[in-house]
Amino acid sequence: MVHRLLSGALSVERYEVAIADLPPSLAGTRIVHLTDFHYDGLRLSDWLLSDAIAASNAAEPDLVLLTGDYVTDEPEPIEDLVLHLKHLQARAGVFASLGNHDLHFPRSRNVVTSAFERVGIRVLWNDVATPLGAALPVVGLADLWSRGYRPEPVMSQLDPQRPRIVLSHNPDTAEGLQRWRADLILSGHTHGGQTFLIPGWGPIPTILQPIRRRLPKALANVLPLLRECPSVVKHWEWAQGWFSVGSNQLYVNRGLGTYLPGRVFCPPEIAIMTLVPAG
Repeated sequence: MVHRLLSGALSVERYEVAIADLPPSLAGTRIVHLTDFHYDGLRLSDWLLSDAIAASNAAEPDLVLLTGDYVTDEPEPIEDLVLHLKHLQARAGVFASLGNHDLHFPRSRNVVTSAFERVGIRVLWNDVATPLGAALPVVGLADLWSRGYRPEPVMSQLDPQRPRIVLSHNPDTAEGLQRWRADLILSGHTHGGQTFLIPGWGPIPTILQPIRRRLPKALANVLPLLRECPSVVKHWEWAQGWFSVGSNQLYVNRGLGTYLPGRVFCPPEIAIMTLVPAG
């Protein structure tokens, strides 16, 4: 009951996504995007997780894509999480990238990856998969804050004439990814601003950024919010929803997990996207 009050009900977001050069055979392809579970016994209830899985399956997706932070600190809760996620249904499978919390300890990446593989979910770490065929590859990047984040080798190997979907936990990566074609970048990490969101204004960090720039650095680094927000993400203006970053499309999902003191005007979400040809 406490978690229900903190998180609120699940929001199911539905979109049509225009993709240039999308083959006619892939028009109408349905994708489900889930992120930021933080499954640790505190930040995500089983009832909300069950609602998200049920909503995903009800959409009858061709592909389910997950973009990181499955656990919070210790990686072992992934063993219980995958017992739920194995019930996700998708014609072409379930694919995942990792977030910064999935790398919290040296053992974390192996523990999380192995658990996913046991239930048939493939983790992409600077890797390319073609579950929908070679005409629409899916790229999964290492987390931006990891030593493994090296997008150039994987992005440069792709045919620039073909569209692609990119899984990248931290939306800040969209800035550097402008060097390459990335028709749809799926991210999370920000929790949509969660408790830092003012309806009609946006995330508080975007409002505070001009103030921070005018303050002495020593003062900005000790004041609440001014100190903490830049350590989460640089581009708070990309906290949730759709953005054009250069010629690329970025979608930032609000995620499922909830930190104290709870979500304010920022419900947990599952995103259901239907691909359509651009133009």
